[in-house]
Amino acid sequence: MVQLNVYKNNDANSQNYGKAYCRVDYKEEFDIDKLADHMAEHNTPFSKGTIKGILTDMVSCIRELTLNGNTVKIANLAIFKASVQSNPCSRYAVMRAAIGSKSVKVNGQTVETGNAVKSMKLLAQATGAYSKAELNKAATLGWTKDAQTKIDADKALMNQG
Repeated sequence: MVQLNVYKNNDANSQNYGKAYCRVDYKEEFDIDKLADHMAEHNTPFSKGTIKGILTDMVSCIRELTLNGNTVKIANLAIFKASVQSNPCSRYAVMRAAIGSKSVKVNGQTVETGNAVKSMKLLAQATGAYSKAELNKAATLGWTKDAQTKIDADKALMNQG
């Protein structure tokens, strides 16, 4: 089950200040070692060490391929790809020249642009049997104890009014 917790937006400058949101309360992080242990428990003929080696190589290859501009699709799980967060530029010519520089020359004038690319990130987009629609059907959601306490207290306040 995916457990949800609740929180309020406390950013006074936000248009959504004071509104309640939910987010996943993650239980445990599985690194390569833990994932290999978990997989070895599923009646596989491969040892934990063999599985760990394969997974380690897979991670390295996915990094290499995505950093070379490729996408990597693992059926029924995700498509991995590198993406950029871009800064706005007033003109295409400025954007093209701004990659990796803080200023560019336009018609002999120096124009302060900042970098066209603000940051890189890795995206994992659900695919196949793990698509958004399938995930919505298959997931079981529940509240954490802390969230349920907050929800119950809020309901009690609403019922008093």
